[in-house]
Amino acid sequence: MLKTSTHLAAMMTFALATGSAFADGHLNGDPTNGEKVFKKCAACHAVGEGAKSKVGPPLTDVVGRKAASFEGYKYGKSILAASEAGLVWTEDEIFAYLAHPRNYLRAKLQDKKAKSKMAFRLKKEQDRADVIAYLKSLNP
Repeated sequence: MLKTSTHLAAMMTFALATGSAFADGHLNGDPTNGEKVFKKCAACHAVGEGAKSKVGPPLTDVVGRKAASFEGYKYGKSILAASEAGLVWTEDEIFAYLAHPRNYLRAKLQDKKAKSKMAFRLKKEQDRADVIAYLKSLNP
């Protein structure tokens, strides 16, 4: 069962209240800057029409997509468990995941042994908001 930890909820509340990446409780990202920041992600993820899996799955249409649902990509056990529990990649979920994928999954699944195949993190809130705005711009 998918559970939200009190700690993760508190972190998200704090980020919503104080982060410069937020305006009126919504992500305030710049897709143009997000495209530049995404270059850090491009080593492992492709975007665009016909994008194929690399080290990670393609991220075209990821905003609003059920987690671990790109056909043909071999996902890790923890993200599959989160997906089976109903995780959908909303802007807020992606924002939290990009900060620290392993810790995000551990909190989401209430499993201190949960792992993420993705070790890369975007520490800056504005970078995360910008990348999400860029990815959202790729949705049809």
